[in-house]
Amino acid sequence: MSNGRVEAVIVPAVGRVMQFRFAGEEEGPFWENREMDGKAPDPESKDWGNFGGDKAWPAPQSDWPKMTPRAWPPPVAFDSRPNEARVDGFEVKLTSAVDPHYGIRVRREIKLDLDRPVMTVATTYEKVSGRPLQVGVWVITQLKDPLAACASLPEFERFREGYYRQSDELPPNLRIENGLLLLTRDPKASHKVGTDAGALFWVGKEAVLRIDSPREVFGEYPDEGCSSEIYTNPDPLAYVELEMLGPLSKMVVGDRITRTSNYTLLRRREVDPDLEVRRLLIQ
Repeated sequence: MSNGRVEAVIVPAVGRVMQFRFAGEEEGPFWENREMDGKAPDPESKDWGNFGGDKAWPAPQSDWPKMTPRAWPPPVAFDSRPNEARVDGFEVKLTSAVDPHYGIRVRREIKLDLDRPVMTVATTYEKVSGRPLQVGVWVITQLKDPLAACASLPEFERFREGYYRQSDELPPNLRIENGLLLLTRDPKASHKVGTDAGALFWVGKEAVLRIDSPREVFGEYPDEGCSSEIYTNPDPLAYVELEMLGPLSKMVVGDRITRTSNYTLLRRREVDPDLEVRRLLIQ
């Protein structure tokens, strides 16, 4: 898809938005695992088919071993089965199979703004079969190794330190300054932190990507109340994940829940990544 300013590369065979980039360019901020080129997802594999790109999983992850025969890889219909795709006007609509354990079908509607460098993805979970369960929409965007990954913290933070630690060790260079959490990828170890932010940022050498999915005032969020999370992966797969989570909902057959994320891609204008993000926050 292209609007003349930006374009999205959607691959139904792996159920992902694989790239979001400036129109006419070969590269973009999304991380793509070139080792998986030409391969199909295998729902029977014990190893995760890590293609990269942007996808949706059921939250919380701690429920996976209760709902499925395995704690990892992710539930099959959410991650390792092809999607059906349909073009509807200026939108592309992806539809997954019904997950055999969650009884949920995932629908994703992807569109580009007519005259802005913005992609909007609405992710809907439909409860089709099975017993009632509590679940939330969880959108994971894998991105190339950045100069900085950031979260814009709300004025009244839920977490005493400004974040919720989700790995044994914190990123060695994590810092919070004037409501902005910043970190970079550690090449030697993985790290993860959660926040109650509604906006996350990826800052590259030439571009900056902003992902917005505002937190709802009411509702129970997974992972001790996190509405967004940042994960960093060690070498040799040099990527980070900016993750947006919705509140948990008790779903019975016939129910639907939806979360919408807006992705804004801009050229860098500031030398300092911190200043780059702050400039976007006041626009």
